Amino acid sequence: MFPMARNALSRLRIQSIQQTMARQSHQKRTPDFHDKYGNAVLANGATFCVALCVAVWAYTATQIGIEWNLSPVGKVTPKEWKDQ
Repeated sequence: MFPMARNALSRLRIQSIQQTMARQSHQKRTPDFHDKYGNAVLANGATFCVALCVAVWAYTATQIGIEWNLSPVGKVTPKEWKDQ
């Protein structure tokens, strides 16, 4: 008798879960904050981070006095040849 009762209870649970899921699938879901503004917030955050990063690197590269030595043209002079 015990296995039959357990089987009946499990069937009732499955049926109640299926009914709940069917009820929820027919309801209209209202959009939440993420549905309304998620992509805009993400795009604005990415834009802000990129702009901030560029500004910090531009300041660092131009203001702290690093000599980049990008081209040696005009800076390197050959030494005189010495005969021994």
